[in-house]
Amino acid sequence: MAVSAEPITSKLPLLETKLYRPKWSAERVSRPRLIERIQPPRKLTLVCAPAGFGKTTLLAEWIATVPTRAVAWVSLDQSDNNPVFGHI
Repeated sequence: MAVSAEPITSKLPLLETKLYRPKWSAERVSRPRLIERIQPPRKLTLVCAPAGFGKTTLLAEWIATVPTRAVAWVSLDQSDNNPVFGHI
């Protein structure tokens, strides 16, 4: 039986949509108090809360406050912790 030396994760990439930065719209709820809490920008900001608590909306607004800010975005969920079953 031949065994591939290539790691399984290279065959099952992270979904590209998990790398898209969210867009901010002034029609959404603004969270100025929370925006102040994540200022000044740090090298890494992690926001963790249950579904529906406004994490993406908060960070979209935060990103929009300084359009020249360098931002990398990755959105993960529990299935991303398993490279075999997370993308089947």
